[in-house]
Amino acid sequence: MSDHVTNATFDHIRLARAADYDTLVELWERSVRATHDFLTEDDIGALRPLVREALSDDALELWVLVERADVPVGFMGLAEHDIAALFLEPTHRGQGAGRRLVTHAQQLRGGSLTVDVNEQNPAARGFYEALGFVVVSRSPLDGDGRPFPLLHMRRPAPPEESTRSSDWN
Repeated sequence: MSDHVTNATFDHIRLARAADYDTLVELWERSVRATHDFLTEDDIGALRPLVREALSDDALELWVLVERADVPVGFMGLAEHDIAALFLEPTHRGQGAGRRLVTHAQQLRGGSLTVDVNEQNPAARGFYEALGFVVVSRSPLDGDGRPFPLLHMRRPAPPEESTRSSDWN
């Protein structure tokens, strides 16, 4: 699948640039406010600088889905085969943007993909389950020891094209 689509909303997926970081933190906050109703104002305030720091970490491969005017509408952070972050503008939820980013991750990585989802975010769990991810384990605390249980999800590698076609020969 090409990163160029005819949909007027999305133009392409590109690597993030340092100049994007402030915009992406703002996008993260709008997304979290729309989807993470279990977080308090204090939680969001405490997370904001950590998100900014994580976005600039070289260990995270950061991809941005942009509109035609190069305005970010979503982003995804990849760490090896793990989708470490995926956030969308609230107005773009349910329009294929998240699916597009996950498809991009699959094209980049091949093989299986993993993601951790807050248990208190059932919409995210449903989104990933619809894309073939399954819960493989659960942690009662998030990675920083806070009481935000995580569901560890995995999607197996898609069958290789050559393997599928040989089944029919």
